[in-house]
Amino acid sequence: MSKTITIDPVTRIEGHAKITVMLGDDGKVSDARFHVTEFRGFEKFCEGRSFWEMPGITARVCGICPVSHIMASSKTGDAILGVNIPPTAARLRRIMNWGQIVQSHALSFFHLSGPDLLLGMESDPAARNIMGLIQKFPDVARNGIRLRYIGQEIIRILGGQSVHPAWSVPGGVREPLSDEGRSAIKRMLPEAFDITGVALDMLADMTSLYETEAQVYGDFPSLFIGLVSPQGGLEHYDGVLRVMDSDGNILQQGFPPERYREILGEAVEEWSYLKFPYYKPAVTNGDYSAGMYRVGPLARVNICDFAGTPKADAELRRFRHIVPRGKPVTASFAFHYARLLEILFCLEKIAETVEEPDITSDRVRARADVNSLHGVGVSEAPRGTIYHEYDVNEDGILQKVNMIIATGQNNLAMNRTVKQIAQHYITGQTLSEGLLNRVEHGIRLYDPCLSCSTHAMGQMPLDIQLYGPDGELLDRVKR
Repeated sequence: MSKTITIDPVTRIEGHAKITVMLGDDGKVSDARFHVTEFRGFEKFCEGRSFWEMPGITARVCGICPVSHIMASSKTGDAILGVNIPPTAARLRRIMNWGQIVQSHALSFFHLSGPDLLLGMESDPAARNIMGLIQKFPDVARNGIRLRYIGQEIIRILGGQSVHPAWSVPGGVREPLSDEGRSAIKRMLPEAFDITGVALDMLADMTSLYETEAQVYGDFPSLFIGLVSPQGGLEHYDGVLRVMDSDGNILQQGFPPERYREILGEAVEEWSYLKFPYYKPAVTNGDYSAGMYRVGPLARVNICDFAGTPKADAELRRFRHIVPRGKPVTASFAFHYARLLEILFCLEKIAETVEEPDITSDRVRARADVNSLHGVGVSEAPRGTIYHEYDVNEDGILQKVNMIIATGQNNLAMNRTVKQIAQHYITGQTLSEGLLNRVEHGIRLYDPCLSCSTHAMGQMPLDIQLYGPDGELLDRVKR
């Protein structure tokens, strides 16, 4: 008798989703699906607005990574204006984006995944959360809070507020960095470096505890896509697209990001509001899943030739010892390591950039009007590459909007990960809390941002339902 196990909602992620696991007649997992159950419609309701408003509007897509949308939207506005923004403005945007990656990665590692890693996948769910972490590992919890605060404070110093800063705009930024602001950023960095170093050592100590998880938590061949610098370095704000396969072959060396539609397509399924982007050249016989790729920190550290800063380059060399030389790391469990590596890189780049002689220059904005009716802006969010594409009329009023979000690009991989974990751990009809949490953790590896974090409040319960082939409710477990 076939059965369906539903985990609804998935907890400790940003947004609302559920997981359905299908059991076949033999009692083994036949398939698994990751459903995104929310719909917000940003692309449609932005039509009719001025492109000047878009950084502020699209920042509201998410309360965790608003800066990522602000950057992509501002860059799209730059393209519509047809301007090269002042060099100081570009550097300041980069600093804010690095601060965003620091705070978001700190939240993911310490607070969302930390309870699983430190308290155990099988631990009591009532304590397997940030409060349990504070009670048992107060120093770790404090470090996570402090590191995230530092990233948010860098954003606030630049933009006036840490969430939804109305600062980066088409043509540059609204305000320069003050001498006082630069000094404040510099004072925070030593503590941030110390916390990151401790976290890297802590993760290294845990590696032997999760060898099995590393093999079954999303370890499979896939493509990897992201931005690199023109020289092939780790990049988060600008650059060119690079595509790599799971054998380390580079399929696209330096593809212009504004031409992304030539290589990326988007599919839809009736059971999820999250689209399924895919790499077009890999599709065979109409099966878009053959074009599955991963984005985000794991993809970025796989595709780059080097990081470009001393400490991050040393960590990158250690990271690449996980697999044979020349091969990318395919285990999604390595997302944790890649996030900490990127935090280290971002801190080094911030420290380097605030020392630029013109970083406090007041020439931070280029003035222009509509010079192109079409614009594309591409940047790297903490969770991966983000694309904004706008069509406007002569007055700058939006006629069409398309946004491809990082989590969507990991959609196929997240579904594959859930299925792989379920097939390994579900061998009968008995459900355990630890088993269900393992399935959820497979999703947390990608740190999915489901565009709803600013609208969630209170405790998110877990409701698991087991249905028979005729739709009858056979079993139910609730948190």
